[in-house]
Amino acid sequence: MTQIKKRRLPGVFLLPNLITTAALFSGFYSIIASVNTDFISASIAILVAMVLDGLDGRIARLTNTQTSFGEYFDSLSDMICFGLSPAILVYMWSAPLFDLQSWQTNKLPWIICFIYVASAAIRLARFNSKSQTLDKKYFIGLASPAAAAVIITFIWMIEASSSTLLGQQWFGLLMLPILSFLMISNITYYSFKDFNIRHRVPYIFLFIISLVIAFISFDPPLVLFSFFLLYALSGPTMYLMSLLRKKKSFSHEKKPSKF
Repeated sequence: MTQIKKRRLPGVFLLPNLITTAALFSGFYSIIASVNTDFISASIAILVAMVLDGLDGRIARLTNTQTSFGEYFDSLSDMICFGLSPAILVYMWSAPLFDLQSWQTNKLPWIICFIYVASAAIRLARFNSKSQTLDKKYFIGLASPAAAAVIITFIWMIEASSSTLLGQQWFGLLMLPILSFLMISNITYYSFKDFNIRHRVPYIFLFIISLVIAFISFDPPLVLFSFFLLYALSGPTMYLMSLLRKKKSFSHEKKPSKF
C-alpha cells in the first residue's frame, strides 16, 4: 500500500506580514508626500510606520508566527521606512537652502542624506547578523526607527510652528551625520523589549499611561521630539557616566596606601 504524502504549499503567516506591508506602505507614502512638499504628512506617515513596526514583531511572538521570511521582510521594510524615507524628507525639506536645479554642483545635501541611508543599512545589517547573540534588553547603537523619529518630529515641530525656516533647516540637515554616527556606534541603548504586555501591572501604571497620552495631545510634535531626543542622548550620557566611574575606580586603585 503506497502512502500518499501531502505536500504543504509554501506560504507565509498573514497577520504579522500584513502589518509589515502596512508599515512599508507608510514609508512609501512618506516619500511621495515629501516629493509633493507635504512635510507634515510625510513625518506622520513615518511615525505610523514606527507604530506598525513595533506591532508586527510583538504580534508574531504572541501568536507564535515568527519566521525567517518575516525577519527579512521586516528588515527590508525598515530600510525603506527609517533609512530612505527620512533622508528624502530632509533632502526635500532643506531644498530652499540649495539650488536643486543644479544638484550636481550642490553635493552637500545629498551626500549628507546618503551617509544617513548608508548608516541605517549598516545598522540593520549589523543587528540582523548579531541578533541571536546580543542581549535583548539593549541595542548596540541607536535603532534606526529612533534615529528617524528624532529628525521627523523635529521637522514636524518646525513646520507646525510659524518660525523662520532657514536656521532650522541647516540644523536639521546637520543632525543627520550625528544620528548616523549614533546608529553605527557601539553605544548601548535600552530596547524596552523586556516589557511584557501579558504580565499584570499595578493600577497606577494605567494612570501614568493616561497622563502620557494627555501630555502628548497638548503639543504632539514638541512632546514627541523631546522624548526621542532624550532617548537619543541617553546612550552617550550613560556611556560618559560609565567612563567616569571607571576612571574614578582606576584612580582609587592607583592611590598608594597610607599603611
